[in-house]
Amino acid sequence: MSTAVSSAAILEIRDLSLSIGGARVVDGLSCAVRPGEVLALVGESGCGKSLTALAAIGLLPHAVTLEGGEVLLDGENLVALPERRLRSMRGRRIAMIFQEPLAALDQLATVGTQVAEATGRSVAAAREEVLAMLAEVGISDPARRIGQYPFELSGGMAQRVMIATALISRPAVLIADEPTTALDVTIQAQILDLLRRLAADRGTAIVLITHDMGVVADIAERVAVMYAGRIAETGPTAALFARPRHPYTALLLAALPRLSDEPKAPLAVIQGQVPLPSAFSAACRFADRCPLATERCRAEQPPLRDMGEGRQSACWHAELVQ
Repeated sequence: MSTAVSSAAILEIRDLSLSIGGARVVDGLSCAVRPGEVLALVGESGCGKSLTALAAIGLLPHAVTLEGGEVLLDGENLVALPERRLRSMRGRRIAMIFQEPLAALDQLATVGTQVAEATGRSVAAAREEVLAMLAEVGISDPARRIGQYPFELSGGMAQRVMIATALISRPAVLIADEPTTALDVTIQAQILDLLRRLAADRGTAIVLITHDMGVVADIAERVAVMYAGRIAETGPTAALFARPRHPYTALLLAALPRLSDEPKAPLAVIQGQVPLPSAFSAACRFADRCPLATERCRAEQPPLRDMGEGRQSACWHAELVQ
């Protein structure tokens, strides 16, 4: 039986700010995800998506400084917790899968040992539970796979093992950082279908980190579009794709290849480059690349304002976006 999406957020990020060497790489970011919902956090490489995910689970690199903000898991602020308490919550209440499963898995430990480790028990004690979890994520012949090593697995199979490891303790929130990047199209579709099914059947809230708008359209109920460390636009996926309310989102969608395109026709591109964090503007950070930019855009930072129907946009000219 599928679990309906709850109206109350299970994970809420409020005004999160992160810096590297004094430069703000994530600036005042806020978003939330509900049980049973898939929220896609999308944007170009370097916009701060993965750092946001690592901050949510308390695994920020030493070079990154938390400047402010809260990460609330069922009302409890994770960034204020001591490491020992946070460690006890990882895997049990919030878990993460990474974009390179063969790099994330221990090559010298068997599949069974690694999946069982997430339960805090030995593979012998948790064997039946591990076998059931491997079967649930679509791994064939789990009794044989449980004794194999990651280097014996394909990329798709290794990613399924990562998902099994993350979900065996039934966390309330799963953060998936580019989970299909290294996989071919067929396996990618299978992994996305698996995540969608797990969210529905278990009521797991999923935060999907991606730069692929096709993946977003396929799996996410809601989208938060990031640009240069800030949220540019949020809203329900179908509405956002039908009519974006930020020029950056509109240009991202225009750059997607379509079956109706003429053969060998050049793809649309977004002119210019994302600025370095050290050069981030105090005004609109997309202004230098935006076809709608005015002097106000170059002088004032647009707030993330309510556009109705569950949508928000950080653009002074949101109503003009086509």
